[in-house]
Amino acid sequence: QVQLVESGGGLVQAGGSLRLSCAYSGRTLTLSWYAMGWFRQAPGKDREFLAGFGWDGSSTYYEDSLMGRFTISRDNAKNTMYLQMNSLKPEDTAVYYCAAGKRPDPRVLYPSDAWGQGTQVTVSS
Repeated sequence: QVQLVESGGGLVQAGGSLRLSCAYSGRTLTLSWYAMGWFRQAPGKDREFLAGFGWDGSSTYYEDSLMGRFTISRDNAKNTMYLQMNSLKPEDTAVYYCAAGKRPDPRVLYPSDAWGQGTQVTVSS
């Protein structure tokens, strides 16, 4: 079983930056053949995909509108995935989640896959 713990959220002014971390652990520590992704959910809105890795561990996927502002990375030695967020806007305010599942594409991770508890990001104007 995979466990995921997000951290790094907080309050930031518009135009600022944050780096979120997702520490993973469990039976398959390196999560080989697991897709991993970052998602967010704002109040009253559906959860949306942001960025992720395919199950080959190297292919990257991004929501088109976020490319250039958000960058995903991982450090397998630390069992951690990161989301660097720059030029933050008030509309980026949401709870941010990481997820992992035995699927090729992180864009199709389901509620039945492994999810963290989320970390709140609030961007003030």
